[in-house]
Amino acid sequence: MNTRSSHRLAGVLAAAALSGFAAAGTDTFTLFSGRIANPSGDQQFVAPVTAPYYHENSLITTDVRAWYAYHKFNSDSILGPDSNASDYAVQVRLALTDRLQLVAYKDGFLDFDGAVVNSEGWNDVAAGLKWQFLRMDDAQLFAALGGGYEFNWGESRALQNDGEARIWASLDKGFDKFHAGLTLNYRITTSDEDRDNGNSDIFSWHARADYRLFDKFSPVVELNGYHIVSDSDTGLTLNGADVLNLGSTDADATITMGLGAEFRIEDNFSIRGAYEFPLADNDDSLFGTRITLSIVYGF
Repeated sequence: MNTRSSHRLAGVLAAAALSGFAAAGTDTFTLFSGRIANPSGDQQFVAPVTAPYYHENSLITTDVRAWYAYHKFNSDSILGPDSNASDYAVQVRLALTDRLQLVAYKDGFLDFDGAVVNSEGWNDVAAGLKWQFLRMDDAQLFAALGGGYEFNWGESRALQNDGEARIWASLDKGFDKFHAGLTLNYRITTSDEDRDNGNSDIFSWHARADYRLFDKFSPVVELNGYHIVSDSDTGLTLNGADVLNLGSTDADATITMGLGAEFRIEDNFSIRGAYEFPLADNDDSLFGTRITLSIVYGF
């Protein structure tokens, strides 16, 4: 798919999402008026743990999530052996109605340590809206559409400073104590060719499953896939997954698995973590291994 066609498709999907957001304005207004009655007990879903910038489920919540991720980059990548990065971020989700949510999904600070890149700086900032168009509590079935924008407010020395539009769709289904979900993203670069970094469009998918083993504990398994849709003129055969968009040409897909768990201190306070690794060797990918930790506080 060429860039013009992919942008036309993205525009149609974005228009559909915006019409949904307008329809959501007729739902019950809930801003600052109390917590929405989401599934609880055995039916409670674990929010996604890995790929935090782009892995969004279908539930409408108000919460704050603090993140730390330690990336060990692929030793065969252009970043060189023994290269790593630490990422610190805070996300905010705010239920505007019982079907519409404001999502501030990217910000924070990125610290690189390696032979090729040894610098630090602020991430770009991204936010958007999520509309839950399907909610069937008895069937434990939920679905949502979303759209957002990443502003190029980050620092080039942290390989940021690129604009990006994003649309996504998600589906979540529960089977009593077992819960599963899928999220599809299309990320559309809005950076000019002369921006600091690349300009590839990226399609990604994110699958998740959790099981409420105990009241306070749920094991989690997640899969993430990243596919370069439009080639850039950088000449790099490189897939930055969810960390970076450096622009790529003919880069292979990056597929990862995350194994982790959630520990619930209180009903509205949890600690989660996951270890993530690639499922296949891919010299085009920056992804080596990753440890992700987060704390979620719900209101």
